[in-house]
Amino acid sequence: MPAPALLHELIAKRDRLLEILSGLGRVAVAFSGGIDSTVVAKAAYEALGDHAIAVTADSAGVPRAELEDARRLAQTIGIRHYIVATQEFGDADYVRNDGTRCYYCKSELYDKIESLMPELDVDMVCSGANLDDQGDYRPGLKAAAEHAVRHPLQEAGFTKADVRALALAWGLPTWDKPASPCLSSRLAPGVEVTPERTARVEAAEVYLRTLGYRECRVRLHHGEVARIEVPAAELARLVEPEICSALVSRFKELGFLYVALDLEGFRSGSLNALVSLESKRLFESK
Repeated sequence: MPAPALLHELIAKRDRLLEILSGLGRVAVAFSGGIDSTVVAKAAYEALGDHAIAVTADSAGVPRAELEDARRLAQTIGIRHYIVATQEFGDADYVRNDGTRCYYCKSELYDKIESLMPELDVDMVCSGANLDDQGDYRPGLKAAAEHAVRHPLQEAGFTKADVRALALAWGLPTWDKPASPCLSSRLAPGVEVTPERTARVEAAEVYLRTLGYRECRVRLHHGEVARIEVPAAELARLVEPEICSALVSRFKELGFLYVALDLEGFRSGSLNALVSLESKRLFESK
């Protein structure tokens, strides 16, 4: 819960968020079911009622569990919900996975939503980006800018901590949900994105969750190397002989040739380190 000294500030941000959304008229929220877009969807429904709709992408990059979570959350909130099939896997620029993949993914989603705006009866698209997202390498934000997508959380001054605090205050069940970006984000730059590879990564992470790891990543590197990230404090259990043996067996059954444990532990966006500074500058200058 927010500290007492921050409570007044959080209330002010919440009110600002609702005010911003109220002024947009009719909106579609790009809704992944993650904590950020869930808070925007809840705020949009509070501010606009049936003039708000949550739109969720469905493709081979979306974990099945996340899609089901999005369905349940939309129902819990009460907001209208639309699932749209996106075709980013048919885009050679996306499949190439050169570090700008997210740009093409978001462009595809926003293109799809824009084409559906008359049917959905909306005239504005909103994302769940918050202030903390401005400090990371996020090609998807460039796609959002090109499609005039609004970021109500940023406009209202929300950090990630603020988002979680408001979600808790609103009683949203995912207020402490770990981040869960698309499955394609687990593939190292230069490793082509295919439905077969994302399916293997998904199955591997499902297996880790059966071992009790709520926050985990399986990163796929060249040579079919699976690099496992779990919180540093929970690394030791994975090398216990019985658990390690079963894990390696399962991962090789899934098609990974090598299984590695990252001793630095879990950290969101760790593959961004493999995108060269020159590549980032070239992309951002386009």
